[in-house]
Amino acid sequence: MQLTIRALSAALLVWGLCPLGATAQDAPLAFEGLRSGAGQPVEITADLLSVNQKESTATFSGNVVVVQGELHLSADEILVEYVQGDKSKIDKLYANGHVLLVTSSEAAEAENAVYSLTTKQIEMTGNVLLTQKDSAISGQKLIVDLTTGTGKMEGRVTTVLQPGGN
Repeated sequence: MQLTIRALSAALLVWGLCPLGATAQDAPLAFEGLRSGAGQPVEITADLLSVNQKESTATFSGNVVVVQGELHLSADEILVEYVQGDKSKIDKLYANGHVLLVTSSEAAEAENAVYSLTTKQIEMTGNVLLTQKDSAISGQKLIVDLTTGTGKMEGRVTTVLQPGGN
């Protein structure tokens, strides 16, 4: 699935850069698909789980998949940090290696990601590639606010805009 998204996004970039291309340092984005999962229960599956009671963390590794509503997050490894004093509530998820975030309307991949469940914010870093419908955008950092459904891409942003019917 990850290779398919990369191939599709690359094709969109190559095809789209010819007729219409744009670059910017900061690009505002909309994330309606990601908003749908915020606040719902989190399910995590993996090949291995290591728990550190003293640090209030759990490390999932090998084929890690996190599901929260329509939001699907996968990575090589995910460190779960619990809220201080309440080990039943997740504070943050730190995803590392081949991070892929998918909803019904968008997909993003990066090298790393931090998902704060308490602030309802996702930050993806390292060769970020985002596809939304027929458009693609890449940069070095993507910050998404799940409460407002908005986001911002930073770091030598390249985007492909599809002209509507032109």
